[in-house]
Amino acid sequence: MSLPLFALFLAAFAFGTAEFVIAGVLPEVAGGLNVTIPVAGYLVSGYAVGIAIGGPLLAVATKKISRKALIIALGAVFTLGQVLCALAPNFELLMAARVIVSVAHGTYFGIAAIVAVGLVPRDKRGFAVALILSGLTVSNILGVPGGTAIGNALGWRATFWAVGALGLLATLIIAIALPRTAGAAATSGSFRREFRALGRQQIITSLIIVMLVMIGQYSLFTYIAPLLRDVTGLDVNMVPWVLLLYGVGSTIGVFIGGRLADWKLMPSLIAILGLQVVAFTALYLVSPYPIAMAITVVLWGGVNFAFGSPVQTRILAWAADAPNLASSLIPSGFNVGIAIGAVLGAAAIENGLGYRALPLIGTVALILAVAVAIYSHLREQRSNATPPGLTGAVAAQ
Repeated sequence: MSLPLFALFLAAFAFGTAEFVIAGVLPEVAGGLNVTIPVAGYLVSGYAVGIAIGGPLLAVATKKISRKALIIALGAVFTLGQVLCALAPNFELLMAARVIVSVAHGTYFGIAAIVAVGLVPRDKRGFAVALILSGLTVSNILGVPGGTAIGNALGWRATFWAVGALGLLATLIIAIALPRTAGAAATSGSFRREFRALGRQQIITSLIIVMLVMIGQYSLFTYIAPLLRDVTGLDVNMVPWVLLLYGVGSTIGVFIGGRLADWKLMPSLIAILGLQVVAFTALYLVSPYPIAMAITVVLWGGVNFAFGSPVQTRILAWAADAPNLASSLIPSGFNVGIAIGAVLGAAAIENGLGYRALPLIGTVALILAVAVAIYSHLREQRSNATPPGLTGAVAAQ
């Protein structure tokens, strides 16, 4: 791994920790701000909406700015946002602070993907995307359990202070390590070309797949702490360890997904989505049993994060001639799904279905994702279209 790629990875780790750690301290945040857990869950939805709407708008508005300068500015906004989260006196101000951070988050991941693939040879693009994604997965291994443990020991506000320090460190390393010319090609090109690229079916269907996977994922993950406590029967101090297992599985999965993206992209993606159907169904069945649940959580993390590299590599390949808007819509697709998933999970809980029913939302969403992926792959094979970023043989595999 080169130092510039490591710098991008570290920033992704900071952003991922900020987004995901709320799940580990959700009951404490709810209690501290005098709201219910389902209401506190809207902190996940608000963050996701900020990414989905603000990220693309800011990415397009700043397309002429140096990628390095923009990434540094986003890191500064991130750090300040974490300070505001730590100081927020009520739910509304905490929500506002997280939305500010989320806009920077959405813009960062679109830019980071473009910059990363430009730093490696063409046949390593899947690996480069996987490396950025691994920042998210490592945040699940270290950031989320660590932040949860800090919150349990020192209070949930201490979690945000720690994440802010992490963001400051990542920003300083990027300022030192990332070349000034990184991602320079992405600052050229017309708005018309950017919007026209979005009409390609490979991009549309890939974004739909992303949203469906995240709906399934976050209808459950948003409420994983109370599920493990109330359904599986774990002590609150064991929750960070189960989240650690999830992160281990996620990291293994993201690198497997990156290798598969550079090998057989679409068959691998379809197979990974099918395995997610199995994983969600298994989570429903084993959720009352601690040991079986812990094992299944590892597998769930692996197959969930394995899909990210293939689907993002596909979008970047088919939008290589107009990358800014399409790449910024990748985190938007993720976070529209996250927002919907968190709301669906809250609705299921509030309507009496209980935490145990949440994995079944994932089963249904992933069945739909498999169907969309198969349809898109067959249509692509019939058209014999060639993507602008990779050879047709590689992209259509």
